[in-house]
Amino acid sequence: MSSHRSILILGANGQIGTVLTEQLREKFGERAVVASDIREAEGSTGPFEIIDVTDGERLTEMIRKYKVTEIYHLAAILSATGEKMPLKTWDINMKGLLNVLEASRQETVSKVFFPSSIAVFGPTTPRVDTPNEVPLLPETVYGISKAVGENWCHYYHMRYGLDVRSLRYPGIISYQSDPGGGTTDYAVEIYHEALKHGSYTCFLGPDTRLPMMYMDDAIRATLELMEAPAEKIKKRNSYNLAAMSFSPSEQALSIKALMPEFEIRYEPDYRQKIAESWTESIDDSDARNDWGWKPEYSLDTMTKDMLFHLGQRYGKQVINE
Repeated sequence: MSSHRSILILGANGQIGTVLTEQLREKFGERAVVASDIREAEGSTGPFEIIDVTDGERLTEMIRKYKVTEIYHLAAILSATGEKMPLKTWDINMKGLLNVLEASRQETVSKVFFPSSIAVFGPTTPRVDTPNEVPLLPETVYGISKAVGENWCHYYHMRYGLDVRSLRYPGIISYQSDPGGGTTDYAVEIYHEALKHGSYTCFLGPDTRLPMMYMDDAIRATLELMEAPAEKIKKRNSYNLAAMSFSPSEQALSIKALMPEFEIRYEPDYRQKIAESWTESIDDSDARNDWGWKPEYSLDTMTKDMLFHLGQRYGKQVINE
């Protein structure tokens, strides 16, 4: 591969895209990273293009315009939102990915990142320490689209030699961007509500344990995977990725340790059923062994960092750095 590097991020306005764009620009320079989404974000700096991933012609046109060598394909409708409009979700998630894979194969793109998710897991999966290779029978349209997407990635690598890489993200928690319609969003909302109101009403039950990860770890994992030598990438469907697992009640205790007055109530809704179809903890030993993955944040260190940064946003200092 030549030293020319031109990165296109699809879905750059989303929870992960916002932070990933910033990190990639810091690493490779502002001009080397083209952000794109279906609408422009306020205050975006650096190259930005309006791209609807279901429009294959527009996508190809932009790949040619910027001589794109790498694509991070983050545009998708997430789990909770997806259940309200299953057919539209399938159409956007599937058509988008196939457009990316096909354009990459035909144009200058040598490397593609596809985010998968713990949503690919379902009732056929062991709930504790879920291994990488398991029968996938997801119970949301989002999960179905990710499971099928993993197979398409594997196919394009096997058939065309396209360097596709993928991670199964757990729930991602960040202060930099707001939640985007996922079932694990409670774990982000809880910090905002703790600082704004001193209390939170959770849409999942107290003991609903799910795999989670702090955004800093998720971004680092993504960059480490994409920078790893091709021969170290043994899985072309997707890698399990893990950092921590906790329940809403455990997260509430972590917050109460720093904000003793914090209170939580539970009013489970339709998202409870989605969460119960997922796994509780993940075995990511393949990622650790193949390309050296290792998380840095625990629940308590994450809580401290979240309350510090969001405290600055809301003018409420709970943590002194």
